[in-house]
Amino acid sequence: MPLLQRIHTPADVKALPESDLPRLATEVREELIGVLSQTGGHLGPNLGVVELTIALHRVFDTPKDKFVFDVSHQGYVHKLLTGRRERFDTIRQYEGLNGFLLRTESEHDCYGAGHAGTALSAALGMAVGRDLRGGDEHVVCVAGDAAFTCGVSFEALNNVANSTDRLIVVLNDNEWSIAKNVGAIAEYLNRIVANPAYAHLHEKAAQFVERLGGKTARKLAGKVEASIKNLIAPSVIFEDLGLRYYGPIDGHDIGLLTRTFEFLKTQTEPVILHILTQKGKGYAPALAKPDKFHGLGKFEPDTGETASAPTPTYSELLGRTLADFADRDNRIVAITAAMPTGTGLLHFAQRHPKRFFDVGIAEEHAALFACGLAAQGMKPFLAIYSTFMQRAYDMIIHDIALQRLDVALCMDRAGLSGDDGPTHHGLFDIGYLRPVPGFVHMQPKDEEEFADMLWTMAHYRGPIAIRYPRGAGTGAKPGEQPRLLEIGKAEVLRHGKQVALFGLGNLCEMAVEAADLLKARGIDAAVINPRWIKPLDTATLEFFARGCDVICTLEDHVLHNGFGCSVMEHLADRRIPTPVVRIGWPDEFIEHGSVPILREKHGLTAKAAVEKILAALPARRKAIPTSSAA
Repeated sequence: MPLLQRIHTPADVKALPESDLPRLATEVREELIGVLSQTGGHLGPNLGVVELTIALHRVFDTPKDKFVFDVSHQGYVHKLLTGRRERFDTIRQYEGLNGFLLRTESEHDCYGAGHAGTALSAALGMAVGRDLRGGDEHVVCVAGDAAFTCGVSFEALNNVANSTDRLIVVLNDNEWSIAKNVGAIAEYLNRIVANPAYAHLHEKAAQFVERLGGKTARKLAGKVEASIKNLIAPSVIFEDLGLRYYGPIDGHDIGLLTRTFEFLKTQTEPVILHILTQKGKGYAPALAKPDKFHGLGKFEPDTGETASAPTPTYSELLGRTLADFADRDNRIVAITAAMPTGTGLLHFAQRHPKRFFDVGIAEEHAALFACGLAAQGMKPFLAIYSTFMQRAYDMIIHDIALQRLDVALCMDRAGLSGDDGPTHHGLFDIGYLRPVPGFVHMQPKDEEEFADMLWTMAHYRGPIAIRYPRGAGTGAKPGEQPRLLEIGKAEVLRHGKQVALFGLGNLCEMAVEAADLLKARGIDAAVINPRWIKPLDTATLEFFARGCDVICTLEDHVLHNGFGCSVMEHLADRRIPTPVVRIGWPDEFIEHGSVPILREKHGLTAKAAVEKILAALPARRKAIPTSSAA
């Protein structure tokens, strides 16, 4: 019987003889590759933490002891060892296991997350809460080296030493976030790793103490150790901030990790253990392409090959289109936060390397950096997923909008992000940008209009933003020369006298489908592509509101403070009583699952729109369905 099938609780991991642990690690990797080849998911990060997770469960006792994983996309192995193996093939599927840790999914998940940089602050809060309660549990924070490019991680480090005497931080150093880590912090950690003397520093200090003996010798050894460190690295930053540093050690040696954690459990000061791991370990395709295998869809397990998209994604079009624009305009620069591949800007980076900037997982800095570039006359395009742009909200208001700086926000993955779930759905950006004075905000119905909007952004002076969905659109090919669009002017796709459907962005197709269903019932419906969220095309809206019986808005966004709200507000201000039917996401965090399933469940379909429209139509205008439509 495979070892993994015998693991139902962490106690079963503890019961295995140490000699069986390498075999367990192999079986875990086989399970990860086999399941994720069918479901997709974060393969590379989990392959890299197999031994670490086994060692953690050998030494500590969850749920009493707390493991706080930064981002938590590397928590699949933890799920396998905590009673979720039999459901593991449901991961990222509707009503299955989530692709991140969830407090509601298991008592072993003490903290949920999906964004980087949160773990250290949360773990410190848990440790202080334990101290205030008089508890004795251990709190372990597991953070990748990329998490230390987040400013919030250093805000937490600034407070650790003054807040608790017992906290274990594991710095999982694999040199990657989603892309290769960049910046001074990555270089600093590389200098530590590259110096063999540093790895054995604590052992040498201990031997020195043993030879001399006594308290005086121990103090002297500490001074010697500190001075040696200062020769190797000018400042041991973690120790300067009050955490005792250990490592770096091999993060794939289960025995070494286990013995080290047993030692760290006894310490009465905050400690940080620096481990070295390989992202994608044990699977050659993931080692060869760590960025691709960070998170991906279905793949062929033997080769690692994935099916190619039939048409370019919006992200790919962004990178290629901006690169074309930059050929003609040397003011254009592109910025991302650790996602050059995900945002498509890798295409831009290859053609304009001096005008491309990956700042690491530091969205706040990215926004401010863009402001500085704009203040010097450059035209920065800041490409960040909608869900991650939330982290830079203060900068959007205080720095970009208030100063009317010429910064273009490109919000990728706007709308539902499907299998990644509520931490990654981009369902709030209309709501958080709509109240900000001076911002222009838009969404294209297809790829051709996307290129036109990017061209319009390149020529606009002031704060401007575009939202666009994950993946490919309708397949519309951009023309050779993009057009300048009139800001605040919608596009009427179909005229009608009874109902007007305003289908925003990728839901424009749904509006057309709803209009066809209404036509089959003998109801005349107009279809409008709004294009502009702000400024709203009030003239077109009022024209149809005064002439039609019902207005219907469709948006891939929450209904609260969304596009439909702006329509209702304007009509109410103008005292136009035409009823407005809104199709969008409800006031709740939407679960993970495929987009079609979730749209059907939550009423984002053409059929649901028609049912609501029929209910809002005056009785005298409701046509009787023909036999062909029955």
